[in-house]
Amino acid sequence: MKEFLAFPCCPVRGMRAWLALGFALLMGLTGCSTAPPDGITVVSPFDVNRYAGKWYEIARMDHSFERGLSEVSATYRLQPDGSVQVVNRGFDSARQDWKEAVGKAVFTGDTHRGALKVSFFGPFYGGYNVAALDPSYRWSLVVGPDRGYVWILSRDKQLTPEVREQVLAQARKLGIDVDRLIWVAQTRPDA
Repeated sequence: MKEFLAFPCCPVRGMRAWLALGFALLMGLTGCSTAPPDGITVVSPFDVNRYAGKWYEIARMDHSFERGLSEVSATYRLQPDGSVQVVNRGFDSARQDWKEAVGKAVFTGDTHRGALKVSFFGPFYGGYNVAALDPSYRWSLVVGPDRGYVWILSRDKQLTPEVREQVLAQARKLGIDVDRLIWVAQTRPDA
């Protein structure tokens, strides 16, 4: 299994120094922001224990660090120190291989708010803001430091058409350009 760094997912193969520089520049351009974008309020109350476990990536904005990956999932495990271990996994169809990265998330304030920051590479953190969440914790809409970083996650590999439209409606209300979303294949039986 090959390694990949993620925000939440970022494929890498033998280019740590280059990627670190690129990520540092990206964080510099976004002001190392971990706060939600203007006009987006994070979910509160938020229960990290209920959020823990495996989530499937249903849709995302296109970024080079996830390009070509399908079957993407994220598993969140609460750690004794209050942080959250993040294990991202995706299938690179070009290489016919799984890629995985392990990171760390910490709350940016009150632990009952869905505002976290995630790091997969040293001291560099990116915002992980839960902008909408199913009351039963079956789906989640996550936004990074701006509306160009968006993920729709689900406990199931697919959303029903009704739930999909509900999530998209919430995303539109938050000013997210849902036409830019890429719908992630979740069809492999070994995922």
